Amino acid sequence: MNILVPLSSISKGQKAKVKILLTEGAIKRRMQDIGITEDTEIELALESPLKDPKGYIIKGSLIAIRNSDAEKIIVSINETNKKEVI
Repeated sequence: MNILVPLSSISKGQKAKVKILLTEGAIKRRMQDIGITEDTEIELALESPLKDPKGYIIKGSLIAIRNSDAEKIIVSINETNKKEVI
């Protein structure tokens, strides 16, 4: 079973699929430009010492995203394979 959570809540090494972007305007366009679209797989690869921003693997590229922006990206994680959600 899949559950929906904000991207900011996944754990390091965990993979998720984008389901909803809760942004508008220029920020939404920027997210789409870097490959954040529905059903795109994203993996949390790096965390900065203060946990903001975090580095995500998106379509083979490492992209830094602020937690305030990651909270607006709703992703689906597989409950059977989930790690601890923060």
